[in-house]
Amino acid sequence: MGSSSKEETASDGDTASGGASPSNDGRLFTEGERVLAYHGPRVYGAKIQKVELRKKEWKYFVHYLGWNKNWDEWVSADRLLKHTEENLVKQKALDKKQGVEKGTKSGRSAQTKTRSSADTKAEKDDTRNNAAKGKKRKNESGNEKDNVSAEKLLKIQIPATLKKQLVDDWENVTQKDKVVKLPRSPNVDEILSKYLELKTKKDGMITDAVGEILKGIRCYFDKALPMMLLYKKERRQYEEAVVDDISPSTVYGAEHLLRLFVKFPELFSYVNMEEETWSRMHQTLLDFLKFIQKNQSTFLLSPSAYESDKVVSDGKGKGKDE
Repeated sequence: MGSSSKEETASDGDTASGGASPSNDGRLFTEGERVLAYHGPRVYGAKIQKVELRKKEWKYFVHYLGWNKNWDEWVSADRLLKHTEENLVKQKALDKKQGVEKGTKSGRSAQTKTRSSADTKAEKDDTRNNAAKGKKRKNESGNEKDNVSAEKLLKIQIPATLKKQLVDDWENVTQKDKVVKLPRSPNVDEILSKYLELKTKKDGMITDAVGEILKGIRCYFDKALPMMLLYKKERRQYEEAVVDDISPSTVYGAEHLLRLFVKFPELFSYVNMEEETWSRMHQTLLDFLKFIQKNQSTFLLSPSAYESDKVVSDGKGKGKDE
């Protein structure tokens, strides 16, 4: 998750109950109840699996929806919120805030998080249900066009040659115990800059909107890499390569940037934008993918160019699990 700190709780007057009323025995939540749970500075959907009274305080064993069971944990009531519309709005506000602000790096963060297939399916079902409710509200307020535009943008068509690159990348890391040699050249920052230079020369000038979209890609990459863009066998390498205030975008290259484009539909499903903004962003993202495809031999490693995970282990240490 977004932070390795497990002790951060609700702030600015937020209370544990999130609108809950205690039962006769003092419990604020019950087994099987779906809730929202603080984990570091962010809030995640969760489900209460067990409830126990420990040292005169009720503790709740939660499972974070969409995440591996290894992250299940016991928490106190001050980490939980009721699953209400009001608290869902609060969750989205925190997500948006964390997406803009630059978070501090932690040695062991959410890069160790992996999704189980069952949880992912459950989360997608919940997302579809919430999206349907949101669409109804937008239709009633006359904003159906904006909602349809957002749904269209979620479908980012990745060129076939880049899809093959993603498959080869997955096979190298998870099946052949190989990793991308770091630091990469060109790195993500340099690739974004090259695209910006190309657009400037081609169009004579670059619009502020395109520049902001490229900044957004860089920001999303730096935030998402430790959370959802690494395979387990790459985590130790990440901890060795990204230290102090180094940005992942100056260390990693197009291989991991492509993984971000796969995740964009999931990330964008929580973003509200006007139709014109959606359309401009969609066009820029597709054009950027074509730019990577055109420069595939320069930006992306061939499968044979990955280095053995044992080399990383000998030099810097490596993760044992996949």
